[in-house]
Amino acid sequence: MIPCGFGVFLAGMEIRNREQQAPFTTKDGSTIRSLLDLSNAPVANQSLAEATLPAGGKTQRHYHKLSEEFYYLLSGTGLMEIDGETREVKPGDAILIPAGAWHQICAIKPLQFLCCCSPAYAHEDTYVSEER
Repeated sequence: MIPCGFGVFLAGMEIRNREQQAPFTTKDGSTIRSLLDLSNAPVANQSLAEATLPAGGKTQRHYHKLSEEFYYLLSGTGLMEIDGETREVKPGDAILIPAGAWHQICAIKPLQFLCCCSPAYAHEDTYVSEER
């Protein structure tokens, strides 16, 4: 172990850099970069991704049967709808999306936010509405 300023370096530590993760479009229509999930690390129970939406963009209304989800807004403003309740959201806001809750986010200004899912995000656990 190599000591450092805040503790010790552990062999086998998993670190992924955002710039090395290719963006892709999810089933709900948002563009994400998987920061840590089953596609790029030995993650067992959760996933972390960065999502972006352009001004005026929105995700397709959807829910996850199994995954509880957090959004953490980094930049931009938007409208977050969960099970029919809509609120304006801004940088610094952390949003809990319970498993089974229909949800959609719309960007007023370009949005950048983190998404954390537990269990890990899976396309197969994303159920979309026919409405956009």
